[in-house]
Amino acid sequence: MRKNNSHTGFTMMEVLAAIFVITTGILGVFSLVQQVISLTTISSSRLVATYLTQEGLEIVRNIRDTNWLQARSATTTWEDGLPLGDWEADYTTVTFSNTFYFENCSDFGHNCDTYDGDFLKINGGFYNYSSGINTKYKRKITIARGSRIEILNISVEVSWEERGRTHKVTTTGELYNWH
Repeated sequence: MRKNNSHTGFTMMEVLAAIFVITTGILGVFSLVQQVISLTTISSSRLVATYLTQEGLEIVRNIRDTNWLQARSATTTWEDGLPLGDWEADYTTVTFSNTFYFENCSDFGHNCDTYDGDFLKINGGFYNYSSGINTKYKRKITIARGSRIEILNISVEVSWEERGRTHKVTTTGELYNWH
């Protein structure tokens, strides 16, 4: 009679190889999930920054439009309240005279090249400089003379720190005197 010498089971090497393959797969998945979460956070921050740059352009357009409405009965020109330079502005700083408060970043010892201005605050879902909780965003609005006298070049830069790096979103536009 013959004996069956075949053993069914795994050798130690097969078990170690299987554990290695499974561990490598799990670590790969965790690494991928971590990167996706990191990129999602940065994408979310970039989306908010893009919104804030667009809002900056709208602030300047609103001042121009208000000037047009006031110019019909007063000595207001289309570019009143839009001085050339680097500025901070938000909608909450409107006074009763419909003028907007701008703060020139060089007036207060800020370096306009690296722009270390004030953080925007959030209060009730609205961004401003006067009340609320500090956010990670800073916004600089640059107004420069355009190629013709009836054009102003507007650049809005929003910057923030995330994961030890500075990120920036910039939006530019031209403001015309259509009136």
